[in-house]
Amino acid sequence: MIAIYIFITIVIAQRMAEVMIANRNAKWIVSQGGYEVGRDHYKYIVMVHSLFFIALLIEVSLSRNTATTWAIAPLIVFLIAQVGRVWALSSLGRFWNTRIMILPGAKVIAKGPYRFLRHPNYVIVITELAVLPLIFQAYWTAIIFTVINALILSVRIKKEEQALQEVTNYDAIFEKKKRFIPFRDSKN
Repeated sequence: MIAIYIFITIVIAQRMAEVMIANRNAKWIVSQGGYEVGRDHYKYIVMVHSLFFIALLIEVSLSRNTATTWAIAPLIVFLIAQVGRVWALSSLGRFWNTRIMILPGAKVIAKGPYRFLRHPNYVIVITELAVLPLIFQAYWTAIIFTVINALILSVRIKKEEQALQEVTNYDAIFEKKKRFIPFRDSKN
């Protein structure tokens, strides 16, 4: 059981480090003339992600499930998502953020996983919230937070795309790229 708590603590520490990076990047964007969009819903994103880890820890503690061999599948998916996370974040560099930070006139970055789809980082977050609890058989956490996350992302993505369309070359770069599933013919 201790190993489970250590694993979850490492993931939480990773997220806290990312928030520090995001804050540093936000200061840089503002210093370049940028601004934040969607501040009104950001607090809900923070709340959902915080409650996700609390719920995960509670469900894991209360269920006291034993490790199963099939848990290796969601663990592998989670670890692959971590590689994707690093790829997405490093591709955006100083433009990556947990907030919607807009720098008017900036050229939208379309390298790394952004060559294939508009929102690879959101695909990764969706994957993580779905599979991390499955590693520990925390089914309620997986279901509830996957649904809540989808609702919040439906608001966030609209605001983000609208803001980027207004002051950057977003449409020119991403007009032929899908939001979440690369190489898909129908609009997603």
